[in-house]
Amino acid sequence: MTIEQLRDLVRDVPDFPRPGIVFKDISPLLAHPTGFAAAVEALAARVSQHESDSLLAVESRGFIFAAPVAAQLGLPLHLVRKAGKLPHRTVGIEYELEYGSDRLEVHADVIDPARRYAIVDDVIATGGTAAATSQLLRDNGGVLACYAFVIELGFLNGRDRLGEYPVESLIRFE
Repeated sequence: MTIEQLRDLVRDVPDFPRPGIVFKDISPLLAHPTGFAAAVEALAARVSQHESDSLLAVESRGFIFAAPVAAQLGLPLHLVRKAGKLPHRTVGIEYELEYGSDRLEVHADVIDPARRYAIVDDVIATGGTAAATSQLLRDNGGVLACYAFVIELGFLNGRDRLGEYPVESLIRFE
């Protein structure tokens, strides 16, 4: 499938989650086996260009894409979750949201300075969650190889918050 065909599998939902927002819904892409497989394959190809040897999947839709990418590339997968969701000892970071703050955590024993991590999520909007994940990784001695997203909302300029690291996105909306 082409990127344009994948783009056609993303549904616009006006006024969600609040008036004036047009939500990009990946449900039709996930429900299309060929489209989903093509998105995973394309994302894996992008990640493999950056010599990543571990993946960090961002809660929760990042898990959907990162797991098959990790399996396809034969790489370890580690989960980045909201506070209190991981059972073992964690390290975390507080970060600011549009209306308040939140905390992301990862198991403390998964960050290895000898590894290069790709951060995988379904969408980059303002870049806040991705930037916080990167900071969490780097604050704990990890090396960031790249970011990889299925969708980029280019009009929100999220990649501008991600510094000099490579940013890969399959489908860009302006």
